[in-house]
Amino acid sequence: MNQVSDIGIVGLGVMGANLALNFTDAGNRVSVYNRTTSVTDDFMAGPAANKGIAPAATLEELVGQLGSPRVVLVMVKAGAAVDSVIGELVPLLEDGDIILDGGNSKFTDTALRHADLAEQGIRFMGVGFSGGEEGARHGPSIMPGGDHSAWLQVETMLKGIAAIAPDGAPCCEWVGEGGAGHFVKMVHNGIEYGDMQVIAEAYDLMRRGLGLTPQEIGDVFEEWNQGRLQSYLIEITADILRTTENGEPLIDKILDAAGQKGTGKWTVIASMDLAEPTALVAEAVYARIVSSDPVRRARSAKIYASPTTQLEDVGVEDVEAALYASKIISYAQGFRLLDAASTEYEWELDLGSVASLWRAGCIIRAAFLQDITAGYRSTPDLLDLTEQPFFADALRSAEESWRAVVGGAVQSGIPVPAYSSALAYFDGMRSKRLPADLIQAQRDLFGAHTFERTDHPRGEYFHHNWAEQSE
Repeated sequence: MNQVSDIGIVGLGVMGANLALNFTDAGNRVSVYNRTTSVTDDFMAGPAANKGIAPAATLEELVGQLGSPRVVLVMVKAGAAVDSVIGELVPLLEDGDIILDGGNSKFTDTALRHADLAEQGIRFMGVGFSGGEEGARHGPSIMPGGDHSAWLQVETMLKGIAAIAPDGAPCCEWVGEGGAGHFVKMVHNGIEYGDMQVIAEAYDLMRRGLGLTPQEIGDVFEEWNQGRLQSYLIEITADILRTTENGEPLIDKILDAAGQKGTGKWTVIASMDLAEPTALVAEAVYARIVSSDPVRRARSAKIYASPTTQLEDVGVEDVEAALYASKIISYAQGFRLLDAASTEYEWELDLGSVASLWRAGCIIRAAFLQDITAGYRSTPDLLDLTEQPFFADALRSAEESWRAVVGGAVQSGIPVPAYSSALAYFDGMRSKRLPADLIQAQRDLFGAHTFERTDHPRGEYFHHNWAEQSE
């Protein structure tokens, strides 16, 4: 097939293949290449049949099919595979050509690649895609970052395949230089970890704490999906809990050992590097780690008898309030992290724009994100989502139920690490005085680390001779 393509795609896994079809449906001429040629052959004989997509047997052939400036989207596993493909591509490209990395690459790797390729005359972008197989095929949320001149070149093409938000805007916008796109995608995934954990805790509370069946809990989630918790994850949770196999709930046959691929962990590490308390995501990551060793948990269950009492004075509506409040805290922490990274790396992230990208197409898409977008647009200099009147009112109204749920869960032996962590953060952030004064005094006593004083301006540091006073 002889054609001049608008974009070449390297890697025909689930995401790469579906993005190729999506680009084609949007009117773009597409060429594809996969290292294993049989994968390309199967794709061309199957989903891509009669789509006008051009196959390439080598990277040289792929590059030769592209118009200038050449645009190559790399959809391979993050890490060494990305560097390998880039290493093979660069000698085939010319000054001004564009490489897009659409995988879940670590943002620091993306920043280094951006700088290195710029020295070689190649424009590089790290592009976060969210939405899984369905999103890639019919409209993902897209978070592009990197070379701005490259963005201007591919903007129309990327926006043309993106999900459409309720207000008609495509869920795709350049977010910043360097590794900004992949950082935003990383935080999206971290928040996704948190969302899944707060939903799982609600399920556990209703199952063990309230004695509801999976079918009944599925019905509850369906009802919640009609209100303020409306989201893709709530919707699929309702479907999952009502799915049966041979007349029994399928959920009961699934091993309770959750996997992870690293983006949640990266979010927590980044939050520590930037000194931002993304505690709920951390608890979600640790909860998966705890779940991943069912043999050890089974041993402990034989040693320690769990409380058998059900939740008292707690109803489904209280669980909903605790879930919603914890979700607000999770997003507030995530946006604090984005704001800190923007300052540290000079990205100038528009937090309202970031929230708007997640309103459709991605895994965390939810009506809730309309409220976050509106909050940042009405108050562009908002420092903390919990200070925005809409969310402050929501937290105040949920507090009584939230405390009842966490307290009841503790008494019943039902672990709620996300809910309790979110509540502790909420209480910590609104405390005018914390016991950190004692910690700082301890640090000064054993290590002469000094401390600030309440009766002096911030920034002045003092050391006390503790030994002299104790004599």
